[in-house]
Amino acid sequence: MALPGSLRRQPANSALVSHCTHHHITVFLLTFFSYSLLHASRKTFSNVKVSISSQWTPSYLNNTALELQPYELWNSNHLFPNAEEATLFLGTLDTIFLFSYAVGLFVSGIVGDRLNLRWVLSFGMCSSALVVFFFGTLTEWLHFYNKWFYCCLWVVNGLLQSTGWPCVVAVMGNWFGKAGRGFVFGLWSACASVGNILGAFLASCVLKYGYEYAFLVTALVQFAGGVIVFFGLLISPKEVGLPELGTDEEGSAEEDANRPLMDDNDADDDDCNYSIQATDTDNQPKAIGFFQACCLPGVVLYSLAYACLKLVNYSFFFWLPFYLSNNFGWKEAEADQLSIWYDVGGIIGGTIQGLISDVLQKRAPVLAISLLFAIGSLFGYSRSPNSKPINAVIMAITGFFIGGPSNMISSAISADLGRQDLVKGSSEALATVTGIVDGTGSIGAAVGQYLVSLIQENLGWMWVFYFFILMTSSTVLFISPLIVREIRLLLHERFGLIQNGSMRLDSPAFVSSVLKYQIPEWPETIHTIELLI
Repeated sequence: MALPGSLRRQPANSALVSHCTHHHITVFLLTFFSYSLLHASRKTFSNVKVSISSQWTPSYLNNTALELQPYELWNSNHLFPNAEEATLFLGTLDTIFLFSYAVGLFVSGIVGDRLNLRWVLSFGMCSSALVVFFFGTLTEWLHFYNKWFYCCLWVVNGLLQSTGWPCVVAVMGNWFGKAGRGFVFGLWSACASVGNILGAFLASCVLKYGYEYAFLVTALVQFAGGVIVFFGLLISPKEVGLPELGTDEEGSAEEDANRPLMDDNDADDDDCNYSIQATDTDNQPKAIGFFQACCLPGVVLYSLAYACLKLVNYSFFFWLPFYLSNNFGWKEAEADQLSIWYDVGGIIGGTIQGLISDVLQKRAPVLAISLLFAIGSLFGYSRSPNSKPINAVIMAITGFFIGGPSNMISSAISADLGRQDLVKGSSEALATVTGIVDGTGSIGAAVGQYLVSLIQENLGWMWVFYFFILMTSSTVLFISPLIVREIRLLLHERFGLIQNGSMRLDSPAFVSSVLKYQIPEWPETIHTIELLI
């Protein structure tokens, strides 16, 4: 007999606390800061674009200035005749990076499920750090400037950086089960926003010495992080002798705590095993294929939804400072500082909404409500007055309702999708599924950067916000089948036991059902209590 959700969740929440060790905390911090460092290098490139553009274009000299000869030698760094063409090329590099990053996510997820996740993650971090060093530091030291070389390096950088997200989500999924996953992943997914802040801080500290030193510092920190990950990260509990998720058979409470939210038979109490890493090295589970992962329930729908939502989220990431400067005439430094409030709203939104989804044990309804509020916040932000405090408040609210759902889909929901009944005990799917979801989202984000610039140039900023509203509505539309299904399951859980007053909380049937759930190994005792009642 099904119990109300509040009674079923008590064992899950207690299981989260009782199973948390210092190894869990170490894994949380290592994966958090490893992805933060990857994001910091992206943010560094965004922060030094003005310096790079000025370096790649000739400076304006007066008529009496000495013209150095030969011209080709002294002006080899002048790749473009003016700042406009340099800025256009920098935007092209952003698009190249996003497309290569999207392609790499599909591949990295499959590779991560077949190789050691620690090796793949540390290789990606260290190799990406070297590419960043070559791109921004070594070329400047050697005074070597070539557009095709820059494009090739940034393609490689996108492919290498794509190893990060599928691997860290898979490792987190190995250590943290269903109990509290929404809250834990919601808090953990703030790593991207923390990386943005860290990258801006590192770049601002050394930018006065030259943009090449901003790339140098970021690359050194990221490379050091990759080395620490290689020697310190534990990819699964079995490496330290702890039981894997789903292998503890002490009672139905633990089984319920580790059963994924995407289970089709949500009310069943079947004994499930969801470990991603095999406990028996002689019987290593076969990794799931790409098309098999696409056929898992919910993967395609959430991938398409995330493509629309990440388009909006990344558009704010790339275009918000420019919008504030262009639309309100604020200084670039002030616009950069003000745009942080969007990240703050996303951090708070991801954590709170993840916690609510844990309480309900359903993700899609929480996403739907948040995205509906996001439509209203987008409409309100498009009409924000020329006031920094008011703009910051509305911006944070917008980040709460857009960044929060984006963090949930890319982390907690990806973990749920990769730990379904259909892949239990026989396949490894978590990194592959995460790569599919985030890869599809990155394709949407890459296309969105071009569309935003096109719409803004021809129709204005108001139509850009209408476009964001359309994409947010499309996100709700894609996950609507999942919303309907999960609401039905939620209503069944809430009102299936106590319906039309037929079973009161103090009735013998309700008391016996609670005792059966709490003490399943004492049927004779429960039968006696039922007779006494």
